[in-house]
Amino acid sequence: MKIGILSDSHKKIDLMAEAIEYLKTLRCEILIHAGDLEIVENLELLKNSGLIYTSVFGNNDFNLVGYQNDYKIHKEPYYFKIKENSFKLMHLPFYMNNDTNIIIYGHTHTFESKYENSTLIINPGEVCARNKPLSECATLEISEKQYKITYNFRAPSDTAWKQKEIIYDR
Repeated sequence: MKIGILSDSHKKIDLMAEAIEYLKTLRCEILIHAGDLEIVENLELLKNSGLIYTSVFGNNDFNLVGYQNDYKIHKEPYYFKIKENSFKLMHLPFYMNNDTNIIIYGHTHTFESKYENSTLIINPGEVCARNKPLSECATLEISEKQYKITYNFRAPSDTAWKQKEIIYDR
């Protein structure tokens, strides 16, 4: 199973669309967005991706609250399971206690991946290329014995994505 992880797309519809298409070429089956979508067009991109998706409200998503019933967007922290793995999805890194297998968050616009106290923590960075000249996303592959995270990044003017793999033994 391969999961595509996004966050902080803000109003950058083109970069969001490009990141989703790229994650689809990597054969992601699920998309997770950690908030700050800001506009309904970004929710539409998730919904129309053809993939299973979920997302949470970010601190800039107050105007999307009325769309909660039309899209898979939830209040944080949002808990869910994929197969036997428990997830906690949030935008703001306020609920960082190790009460799930995997914690995904956004807000900082900085990629992070760490495995501590049997909990995997991932921040995919920013899709929007606002705080640095990179559009970023991540993938997560889960097996019985390991987590494989791939950090994907590119300058918005580049067509090719670069990758950095991180593997944690479970």
